[in-house]
Amino acid sequence: MIKQIITVNRKKYATGLFWQPLGVGNTPHSWAKQLAKNTNKKYNLFTDYKSMVGLTNSHSGAHVGMPSAAVEIINSLSDLVSFLGVFQAGDNFYLVAVRNGIIIRDILIEKEDVARKTYTELINIPDWGALFAPNNWGIPKSQEKKLTDLIKHNAVARLHQISVVKSVIPSVLFAILFVLLGIYILNKPISQQDTNKPILNTELAAEYHRQIELKKQQITDKKLEEEELKQKFEYPYDNLPNVFDRANLCYKAIAFVMQPIPGWNQTYARCDGEYVSANFTRDFGTLNDFYVYGADLMPGAIVQQVSENEMIVRVNLPELKTSASLDERDQTTVIRDVATRFQQINIKADIQSVVDTVSNGNKTEEIHVTEVGASSKLIPSEFMQVFNGFDGVYMASVSWRANTRTWNYEVVIYTK
Repeated sequence: MIKQIITVNRKKYATGLFWQPLGVGNTPHSWAKQLAKNTNKKYNLFTDYKSMVGLTNSHSGAHVGMPSAAVEIINSLSDLVSFLGVFQAGDNFYLVAVRNGIIIRDILIEKEDVARKTYTELINIPDWGALFAPNNWGIPKSQEKKLTDLIKHNAVARLHQISVVKSVIPSVLFAILFVLLGIYILNKPISQQDTNKPILNTELAAEYHRQIELKKQQITDKKLEEEELKQKFEYPYDNLPNVFDRANLCYKAIAFVMQPIPGWNQTYARCDGEYVSANFTRDFGTLNDFYVYGADLMPGAIVQQVSENEMIVRVNLPELKTSASLDERDQTTVIRDVATRFQQINIKADIQSVVDTVSNGNKTEEIHVTEVGASSKLIPSEFMQVFNGFDGVYMASVSWRANTRTWNYEVVIYTK
C-alpha cells in the first residue's frame, strides 16, 4: 500500500487521515486518544480543525509537524461547505470529500481505475456543492483543479503526537514530592515537632463550626428543592434544540451513514430523536465486504443484519443544547398559518391536531401538539425555514429515499 503523503512545491503533506467530529465536552487531544483506543491503536498522530479531529500513524509516512492536505484544500475552497474532488498527485490520485464542513473521505489512491470507481460511488450521495475531477474523466458539471493552485502552504492543521506522557508526568512529580516530604518529616527532630504544635484559636474554631452548620443547611435546602422538582411537570417543549442546529445535525448524520459500500446499494436513511440509521440492500457484494468496509467508513456504528441481502447501520446522535420553546398562539391559528406557508411554496402537507398527555406520577395534564408531515426535494436546513416565526418547533424525524431522491419530514409544534 502506498504511503499517504503528497508533495506540493517540494513540501510534504499528510493524507489518508481518519476524520471524526469532535466529541462533546472533549479536547482534541483527549478525543484523539479515545478514538485511537477504540478504533485502531496504531494511530499515534492527530490534528484538529474546527470541530473535527483527524488521526493517522507514522507508518503512513506522516510525522509530527506535517500539515494536513485536506485542511489546506478546505481553506482554499472556503466558499464551499460541500465538495467532492479528485486531484492528480504525481502518479497517484488524491480524493477529498467534504459534507457540510465535515471531511468524510481523505485518501491517496495509487491506481486511476480505483480512484475513479471510488469517486463514482461517492458522487451518488446527493447535494454536492461542487465537483472536481480530471478533465479526461468526462464527469458532468465537474472542473479540474491542480493541487498547486489549492495548497498555499498555510499549515493551518499540523500533526501532533498522541501520547500519555503528558498525563503521566504530573503524577510522577507528585509521587516524588510526596516521598521527599515524608523523608523530611520523618527526619525532623521530635522535640522540634512538639514545640511547633498549634495553639487552639477559639474564634477560628467557632467559624469552623459555623461553616459546618451552613453546609448542613445547604444540603437540607437542596434536598427540599429536589423534592419540589419531582412534583413539577416535565413538558417536552421545555427541552427543544435549536431548529436549524437539529436540521444540520440530521443532514450531516445521514450523509455519514449513507457512505457507499462496494456491492451494496443505499436505499433509505432516517434521523430521529436519538439515532441515525441507513438501510442497504445487496447487489454483487458479500456480507464480509459490508462488515469490512462499514467498519472502516463508519467506526462505532451498530450493524444489524436483517437478512443475507439487507443490512442496517445505526449511529447514536450527539446531544444538542436545548431550551424551552412554546408557541403562544392557539392551535387553530397555528394550523391555519402552517397550511398557508405550505400553500405559498406549493408543497402538500399533512397537518393534524393532536392532544398528548404528561404525568409526574401524581396527576396528568394535556398538551396541544400540531403534527406536520411532508415530502420535499429541499434539504433539512432549507425545509425548516418554512417554520420561521413559529415557536415550539421540533423536527421529530427526517428520512431520505435514494430511489426517489426525496426527503420526508415529520415536524411537531407545541402550542398553548
